[in-house]
Amino acid sequence: MRRSVALRWVAGGVTAVTTAAVMLTMTAPQALAADNLSLGGGADGSSKASGTSYGNVKDGNTSTYWSPNGSTGYVSVKWSSATTVSSAVIRHASGGGSISAWRVLNGDSGSVLASGSGTPGTINFSSTSLKKLTLDITSASAAPRIAEFETYSSGGSTPTTSPTSGPTSNPTTPPPSGGTPTGAWPSSAGSVSISSTVNVSGTFDGGMKTYCCIGDGSQSESQDPMFKIANGGTLQNVILGSPAGDGVHCEGTCTIRNVWWNDIGEDAATFKGTGGGTSYVIGGGARNGSDKTFQHNGNGTVNISGFYLSGSGKLYRGCGNCTNSYQRHVRIDNVLLNNIDMVAGINSNWGDTATITRVTLTSSSGATVCGKYQGVAKGSEPKYLGEGWNDSNCKVSQSDITWK
Repeated sequence: MRRSVALRWVAGGVTAVTTAAVMLTMTAPQALAADNLSLGGGADGSSKASGTSYGNVKDGNTSTYWSPNGSTGYVSVKWSSATTVSSAVIRHASGGGSISAWRVLNGDSGSVLASGSGTPGTINFSSTSLKKLTLDITSASAAPRIAEFETYSSGGSTPTTSPTSGPTSNPTTPPPSGGTPTGAWPSSAGSVSISSTVNVSGTFDGGMKTYCCIGDGSQSESQDPMFKIANGGTLQNVILGSPAGDGVHCEGTCTIRNVWWNDIGEDAATFKGTGGGTSYVIGGGARNGSDKTFQHNGNGTVNISGFYLSGSGKLYRGCGNCTNSYQRHVRIDNVLLNNIDMVAGINSNWGDTATITRVTLTSSSGATVCGKYQGVAKGSEPKYLGEGWNDSNCKVSQSDITWK
């Protein structure tokens, strides 16, 4: 017999859920909204393509975007008084040109705070007090589409190491921008019991409660996910109990912010969208896995920043034998990884790329940083080709990796 379900919102989120089938389409209380400084500012820029607006980059809506009137240009967020900023998150809308070079500028002085090549995601720089921050796109294949230019006062530097035995039990809440991971584990604000997949549309804020449980904790791929995020959705401030089934499924592009897996199980999250664009993992952590943490089955880009992982096979793997083959990209920055085998596994024959910066590895002396595979048709096993450094697929230097 199907049971009814009642949901009651309090300051921290849902007080209780017990149901045989759960469908949630909501915007929950957003504890992190105030942390995105752009939401309270203004915006301007160099030019804007027809139908786009500067203000679209700071409206909190990833379905709207700004595009320059050409392949290059800049957009700025600004405030009426000096504001301290040390990180930015660039969210991209699908269908635009690919960015190949960019800069982040102090809009007051024109000084360069950060620069890079390829699609920007999470950008950290020295803490700076300013009234305007500018994203300057200096090279792109066509007019790019910037959905959000988020700014935060807390950024990340080189991750600090945790004890080699794994995460500590000291309660902590990490910086919401995906700042410096320390290896400390958050305390739970309570428990929510679920018996089937929670479908998320819009933003779901779990209030740092532990959601439990689905599945048997095995590597079986037939298990249901704990959360299924619709295209453009956000899952944030959630702890997944054990067992967690097949973790989190991202059906299109999504944001997973400050989410913690007590036990990875089959996969922590699977990215399934085939419409291009970028999905984000910002902050959070996972432990107790045996194979992949983030599985990329669709196309587009997965951007992982400020994440902590302990005891797993791989942080990221682009599927090498799914039903459909795609070119995939991953950007990994400012992560702390303990007792793992591989940072990223990609399929070089399909043109996959891994851009990897500021990684600290502990108790992982034999780990591969960027592993290349030969992707194959479903039913066969991908062939491991070896590790790559500083090439067209593995965009990582020895200086980007700290071993401890």
